[in-house]
Order: sequence, then structure tokens, then C-alpha cells
Amino acid sequence: MSATINGLDASACVLHNEHQQPSSKNDNGDSTLHGDLGEDSPQQHFSKPSFHVTAPSGWLNDPCGPGYDPVTGLYHLFFQWNPKGNNWGNMSWGHATSSDLASWKTDPRPALVPSTEYDRCGVFTGCLRATDIHGNSGGLTIIYTSVNCLPIHWTLPYVNGRESLSLAVSSDGGKTWERQACNPILPGPPQDLSVTGWRDPSIANWRGQQILSRSKRSDLCGLISGGIVAQTPTVFVYTVNPTDLREWQYEGPLVDVGLNFRPSRWSGDFGINWEVANLMTLTNEFGDSRDFVIMKIEGGLHPEDSIQNTHEARQRRHTRGQLWMSIKPSTQRHTSKDALTTYAFGGIFDHGCFYAANSFWDPQTSQHIVYGWITEEDLSNDSRHRRGWSGMVSLPRTVRLITLHNVKKARTSSLQSITSIEMVANASKEGNTFSIHTLGISPDRRLSHLRPRDRKDQRHSLPLPLSLTGTSDYHFPLTSTRWELQAEFAVGQFCKRVGIEIAHSPDFTHRTTLAWTPLNESFTIHRPASQDPEINHGYECAPHTLFTFINEQGEDIEETLKVHAFFDKSVLEVFVNERTVISTRIYHPGDRCFGMRFFAEPLDKVDCPKEQPALLLRANAWDGLGES
Repeated sequence: MSATINGLDASACVLHNEHQQPSSKNDNGDSTLHGDLGEDSPQQHFSKPSFHVTAPSGWLNDPCGPGYDPVTGLYHLFFQWNPKGNNWGNMSWGHATSSDLASWKTDPRPALVPSTEYDRCGVFTGCLRATDIHGNSGGLTIIYTSVNCLPIHWTLPYVNGRESLSLAVSSDGGKTWERQACNPILPGPPQDLSVTGWRDPSIANWRGQQILSRSKRSDLCGLISGGIVAQTPTVFVYTVNPTDLREWQYEGPLVDVGLNFRPSRWSGDFGINWEVANLMTLTNEFGDSRDFVIMKIEGGLHPEDSIQNTHEARQRRHTRGQLWMSIKPSTQRHTSKDALTTYAFGGIFDHGCFYAANSFWDPQTSQHIVYGWITEEDLSNDSRHRRGWSGMVSLPRTVRLITLHNVKKARTSSLQSITSIEMVANASKEGNTFSIHTLGISPDRRLSHLRPRDRKDQRHSLPLPLSLTGTSDYHFPLTSTRWELQAEFAVGQFCKRVGIEIAHSPDFTHRTTLAWTPLNESFTIHRPASQDPEINHGYECAPHTLFTFINEQGEDIEETLKVHAFFDKSVLEVFVNERTVISTRIYHPGDRCFGMRFFAEPLDKVDCPKEQPALLLRANAWDGLGES
């Protein structure tokens, strides 16, 4: 297939790349780059979300270059965009700005398009630095992967020279961008390595920089994601000169975990190749720090302990995922080919359709903010094409180091089997307890700006606490498909299942169910059954537990189950205890939800005591998010 991009022959620049979903077929069986952007469709009820960032039209994938400009006081968020069609292709950068991360203004034109010999096949994912290339304030610098030939994929032999590293600079607050004459600043990966991929640059100020062998002048690191053939997925670490962003010096691979490293179901499969890896140091309120990497993985295998229910369970469409790991300095490094760090513990950043997380340090809140790509992988290509747009950027998430003290046990699993936590033994008179460290993920608090301010009828609450046995008669009415929910449960030891039902019909016949099952420590989202064969509404599932700690009086106290959810027309993002997250899509006809109600089910045992399976301690909802 041949195409022309900005006047350049791009016949090699279509079909597969690292982010592409399967191309559609036209009536002649030919692969098509551009989908039908028509407005008339039998699925117009799958309208664009209101408060998520979307492209003006067409295909969207990875978020790029999130960051804050202190000169203008604006946040910038770019994204991979095909402004010419609704399939992957013609990879350009879309651009949106915001003053508060809650409401965004999206430019109808792309900020960067393929236009030079070195990026004629794509302006791929990258990062933003809020300085000019010499580190001076008043400018903005984009660092991106420039691509001059396709296909590129981790399953194909890597061809050096197809991907390179390039810069673009803005001196007018991001309105216009100028590529630099020095491009590309790096022509490709280290020559002595056989790689599976080398793309998606990010920059981090890394306190662990002192472990690098040759560099003492700066703690500014450049990271490029990929893998080493037949060895490990990894991140290629560079030292970056903060006074000249054109100078990148290779230091070595960040970590070597081997192929398809999978500690347990709590941590996931770290695959064969990584993309869009971000490195950050997170500190808790007690002064403890850990280094974390968040990465998109490719080449994952089916976990052997997944729920086996092929009729209902969410089908695995892609061997990819969004994971994280904590790392520590390596004590076994002897050559530049040895990894700089080793794996400490890790987990799954999002258990649903969220990929390609990208992040930045927000100087306004002193927090790391993470965005991701919310996909359309539960829709068929034909259905997606008729709609005329694909994908969105997730809501902003803050990440932090969570520490729980005096932890005695988990609900069902042994603490030692939960590989997404770090255990530090405590000296305790009451017995063996631990401080538990893990990655915390929560929605940015500024999303509260979306809540209706003047209409009291759009905020709901219940008389609490409320004993739950079966399905509660108390429920919130809803009139829109744009809402936020916060709920908190005290879950009894004889509870079989506890959660929330969201109605897509007045009688709750069609509903979405959010539920935690204590016995197998699983949090699930059951979506409404769909009669449309072009829609996959199988359920989502994530491992989740509640920890028991010993309080100052020596009593065993289990933490409560906390659920925080956002729904925006067809996208649902659910945060559980600020450490388990599931994003999913719900393609249900209609322009409203009808309400939500709460339930708890007792265990099916004759000898169970007649106690309440759960108490509802908190329940607040805001309907009509984004309305004035």
C-alpha cells in the first residue's frame, strides 16, 4: 500500500508498528489506513466523553509530553494522533492545554506532523522539558522518537536507523514548534546491543543517579524503552546534560529481569519488550523513598491462574499490559552491559484497557502525575470506523509511596505471597507485624472541580452507617452518564461479596456491577450483557486484598474497602483503596444512567453467624460532572 505524507513517499510507513491494532479490511480485502469519519452511525449513543481528553477526530493512542509551563501557568498534554483517519497511521502529535488538569482546550491542528526525512514515517511518543535546549526558562522542548521506516514491532528483527531521537522547541508557549538542525541527536540504540525496541524517550531527575559509573555532573537521566533480544525487556539509561539537551551519554540497561518474568498474579507478566517507561523517586510522609518504573509491557503470556470462564470472562485481546516495579541499586555490576538496578517488588498499574502511561513532576502540587491511553479494544474495527473517533486520554492520576504500619495479615493470602508489596519487619510486643510499602495510585484531587457547584440535586448521600444484607433498598438516582462515586465499606468476616450496582435501565436489569470477593481476593467489574457481536462486555478482574493491622490498644483492625469511581459516557475508571485500578469501557445504549445501589452477600454456610456481611460507611455521588 502506498501513501503520501506531507509530500514524501511513505510507501513503507503504513501497516504495523508497536502500537497498532489490526488494520481493517475494505470490500476488496485491502488494508485501509483511513477509517470512515462520517457522523451517521447506528452507534451514535457511543458519543465522545465530556471531561476526558480526546482528539478532534480520528485515531488517538499514547499520551505524550505531559508537563507544566511555569511561564504561562498552563499544563500541556500531547497525544499520538492520526488527523487523517480512524486507524493507526500518520502518527502526529495532538495538543491540549489546561490550567487545572480538569478542563482542557484541545487544538484542532496537530502540533507536530511527519515532515522531514528522519521522521517521515511518524512522530512517535516522547516527553516535554519546560526549558529550551540549554536549560533556560522561557522555552519548551519536546524530545521524541523520529521514525523514517516501518514496520517496527518487537516480534520483528530490529533494523537500526529506523528510529532515532529528535528535538523540537517552542518559544511561544507551545503554539508553534521548530525542529532543531542537530536532529537526530541520537541515530539509534547502542551499537553493541541487539534490541527488540528502542523508543519513547522520557527524562527524570533520579536520585539513584550516583550508581552510574561515569557521570557525576548531573542527576538528569534520559530513558529509552525496549528490550535486549533473547535476554530481557529493559530501559536504556542515558546521562543528559541539563545545559545542552542534545548531549546524551549511554550508561547501560536499567534492569535485567529475564523474559516473561512473572512473580505472581499480584505482579503480572513483565513480558519481552517495554514501551513508554517512566522512572521516578517517590517518598512517603515518613521520609522513606523508593525508586519506581512504570512501563507498558509487550509479549506477556496468559497467566496460569487466571479465572477460567471463557463464556463470560474478558477476552485477552493483546499480550500487553501496564505494570510497575520498584528497583534498587545493583551490587553485581561489573561491565557497562550489566544492569544498573535490580527488581525489588512490582505490580499492575491498571488491570483494564489503560496503556502507555506517561508522567511528569508537577511543581504546583509536588506530585507525580500520570496519564494513559484508554483504548477501544472492546469494539470491532467496523464499529469504531462508523463512529469516526478512537481512544482517549485517561484522567490524571497521582502516584505516591504508600506505607501501612503494624500490618499483621491480609484477608486470605499470606503476606509473603503478595509480591506487589515490600515487607519490613517491626518489633512488636503483640507479635510479628510489618510495615508494608507499595505504589499508591489515586485520581488527582483537582478533578473535584468537575463537580456541579450550584445544583444540590446533583449531589447525593445516604443515612449512614447502613447495614447491608442482600441488595439495599437505598439507592442514588442518576440522570446523566457523567458521575463520580465515593463509597466505603466495613467488610465482615462472613461476607461472600460486596459492592455497587449501576443501572443502565430503570429496573436495574441492565447494570454494571463493581464487587469485591473476599474469599479469592478479587475485585471485578461485570458489565451489562450486550447482544451486539461487535462489542466485548466480558468482565474485568484484579487481585485485591484488605490488610489487618494491630492498633495502639493491641486490637486487630482490618482496613475498610474504599471505592472511588468516575464514569464519562462510555469510560469507567475505578480506584480501590488507592492501590488497585481498573479502567474499562461500557458501550450501553442510552444517554443516561438511572441510579446506583449497594449490596453485600453472606457466605452460603449453614454454620455462619447471623451477623451483617458488611456496613456501608460512606456513600457520596456527584451527577452531571462537567456541568456548570
